[in-house]
Amino acid sequence: MAGYVIADVEVLDPAGYEEYRRGVPATIAAYGGRYLARGGATEVAEGEWTPKRVVILEFESAARAKAWLESPEYRPLRQIRQRCAKSKVVVVEGVVS
Repeated sequence: MAGYVIADVEVLDPAGYEEYRRGVPATIAAYGGRYLARGGATEVAEGEWTPKRVVILEFESAARAKAWLESPEYRPLRQIRQRCAKSKVVVVEGVVS
């Protein structure tokens, strides 16, 4: 079953974040992932949440999503993101259809 990475990212240093933005797609693809949403317009339908930049990634499984998050390819980019932005990141397991 699919696994999803959902991130809410508040970019604090746009110039520094640019390196992350350029480098991350290749690491996602290397782990079989793909973007479902990437910084598009958001509208809060319920509750108190003020998302900044929402990103949703799909992988073949939650295990594969976690493997990407912890991968040596992504690690230096994650450090850039953590330095240039405030982020909330979750891994969600999909459902069997």
